[in-house]
Amino acid sequence: MIDGSTGNNRSLLAACALRLFVEYGYDGVGVQQIADAAGVTKPTLYHYYGSKVGLLESLFDEQLAELHDRLKRAADYHHDLPQTLTEVARAVFAFAKTHPDLYRLHLSLWFAPVNSEAYRAAARFHERQFAALEKLFRAAAADHGNMKGRQRAYAATFLGMINNYAALALNGYAELDEALARQSVHQFMHGIFS
Repeated sequence: MIDGSTGNNRSLLAACALRLFVEYGYDGVGVQQIADAAGVTKPTLYHYYGSKVGLLESLFDEQLAELHDRLKRAADYHHDLPQTLTEVARAVFAFAKTHPDLYRLHLSLWFAPVNSEAYRAAARFHERQFAALEKLFRAAAADHGNMKGRQRAYAATFLGMINNYAALALNGYAELDEALARQSVHQFMHGIFS
């Protein structure tokens, strides 16, 4: 075991945990398995994170903050809804492309049991994504009166669509590129018969 006080233990534990959570699911991985993969003892993990859920929360706090910042900037509405939605799709796609394991874990925990610690740890990040899009559609409703009162449905539909494309790409069935960002916005704005 490497239980020295090197600064790398913390980041190594996070990297190993992320890989294991993606491979086996959060509930399928134990603290000992994470410690073994990182070459440290369980007390080292507890020292840095307090618990397995503390490690998961730290992963999200430290690494999903970048996604939230990108999404918040992209969703800032400037009276051009198709362009703003394209920016949102680009932001999500770029993050999923550069952080595939983290985004896969993030997506998988949308569907974790609602009373599980993993769901609770991820829920605030899911809520932030949704809130950013709901705010966007609320702002756009001022320009597009027919959208008033529908911001929750639009946010859910658009976020679901771009997350589905991200999941397809993470599984090798799509490419998260500019063409897909534009196609997804066009489909959302005009429907399947356009």
